Amino acid sequence: MDWLREHPEVKTFRVAAADLNGVARGKRIPARFAQKVVDEGTKFPYSVMNLDIWGEDVEDSPLVFQSGDPDGLLLPTERGFLPMPWLDAPTALLPLWMFHPDGSPYAGDPRQALARVVERYNAAGLVPVVATELEFFLIDDSGRQLRVPPSPRSGKRRTGGEVLSLRALDAFDQFFTSLYDACEMMDIPADTAISEAGPGQFEINLMHQADPMKAADDTWLFKMLVKGVARQYGFAASFMAKPYDAWSGNGMHMHFSILDAKGRNIFDNGGEEGTEALRHAVAGCLRAMPGSTLLFAPHENSYDRLVPNAHAPTGIGWAYENRTAAIRIPSSGPKARRIEHRVAGGDVNPYLTVAAILGAALNGIEDRLEPPAPFKGNAYDQNLEQLPGDWGAAIEAFDKCPEIRRIFPEHLVENYLMTKRQELHYMAELSDEETVELYLDTV
Repeated sequence: MDWLREHPEVKTFRVAAADLNGVARGKRIPARFAQKVVDEGTKFPYSVMNLDIWGEDVEDSPLVFQSGDPDGLLLPTERGFLPMPWLDAPTALLPLWMFHPDGSPYAGDPRQALARVVERYNAAGLVPVVATELEFFLIDDSGRQLRVPPSPRSGKRRTGGEVLSLRALDAFDQFFTSLYDACEMMDIPADTAISEAGPGQFEINLMHQADPMKAADDTWLFKMLVKGVARQYGFAASFMAKPYDAWSGNGMHMHFSILDAKGRNIFDNGGEEGTEALRHAVAGCLRAMPGSTLLFAPHENSYDRLVPNAHAPTGIGWAYENRTAAIRIPSSGPKARRIEHRVAGGDVNPYLTVAAILGAALNGIEDRLEPPAPFKGNAYDQNLEQLPGDWGAAIEAFDKCPEIRRIFPEHLVENYLMTKRQELHYMAELSDEETVELYLDTV
C-alpha cells in the first residue's frame, strides 16, 4: 500500500494472475478499495486459470459445471503494486496468485507450480540463479500483411534482418528509451538490447538473480510491458514463436546456475568443463525434454520455429559454447559456470518454463544422472534423438512423461492436457491469417 499512497494520482488499479497460457486474467478496481483487496484478496473461478487461448472454458473440465464453477481466493504476491506505464491514465497493477479459501495453494496455478519447485531447492539447501533472454518482433499489423513498422525517427521501413545492428536499434530509439524507463519503474532488470536476424526483431536480456520466482515474474511482466509500450508508438510487439515464415522465430533462452548454502556455484570446478552436479543437471534436463516440449512450445505456431537450420534446436543434446545445441554451456569465468536452455519459444508461460527446467535439473542432481557425451559441430548434422515434431506429438509426450508428473502436481498436468487438446481440436478450423491474428498479441 505504500506505493499507492505515494501516488495519489492513481485512481484505478488492475489485479491479475497468469493462467496456464501465461495470459493475464483479472479485474479493474477503483483505488479506494485497494486496502480491502490487500487484506482480504479477491475471487476468481478456479476455471479462469485454465481457459483456452481464446479465453473460453475448457469443455468437460471438472472445474466448470461438474463442480458448480466455484471460486478460488486470489491474494497479492510479494511484488505489491506496480505502475502500468503503457496506459494513458496513471494506473497500478497488483499481481496475484491463487489459493483455496482455507489458504492452501491452488495446484492449478502456474506460479504455485514454480513455488513448489523452489521449495524443493530450498529443502536441499540450494538456490537457483536465473536469467532469461527474450526475443520479439516489432510489427505493423494495421494491414492485411505483417510488416516492419516505420521508424519513428526516419519514417522508413527496413525490410531485412540486421544482426547486432546499431542502425536497427537507433531506428527505434524512442521506443527503447521508453521501454527501459518503464522497466526501471517496474523493477524489471532489463540489460542489453540487440537487433536479431529477423526484420524488426530484437532481443533483451534480463539480469540474472538468485530468486527464480522474481525472474519468472519479471519475464511475465516484461512481455506485458513490451506489448503495451509498442502500442503507444502505434505498432505491435509480438513474442509469437514464428510470425514470419521466411525468418527465424522468437526464443526465450534461460540461463541458470545453482548456489549452495554458502553461496558457492555448484557448477564451478575452477575449469571450463564444470562439475559433476552440472552434468547431472544437464542429464536431468535432457531426460525431461521430450515431455517438456509442450511447455517450451505450447501453441500450434510454436512448431514452425522448431525446424532444422532455423536457429532453434530440434535435437536433444548438449554442447559447450555451441548455439545449435538444445543445452549450451556458455564460455565464461568459472564462477559464472552455468547452463543455457535454448528450447523455449517467446510464446511460453514463464512460470511453467522456469519450473520445468529447474525441476528437471534437480531431478538429475538428485538421481545423479549422467548425460551422453557433449557433441561438437552442427547439432542439425548429429544423430540426436529429436524433439516431438508437432503439437499433437508433444501433447502425448507430455501426458506420458514421468518426469513431468514428478515436477508438476497432477491437477495442473490434467488441466494443461485438457486445455491443449481443446486448442488442438479447434485450431484446425482456422486459416493461416486467423492463426496469426490469434497469437500475435495473445502470447
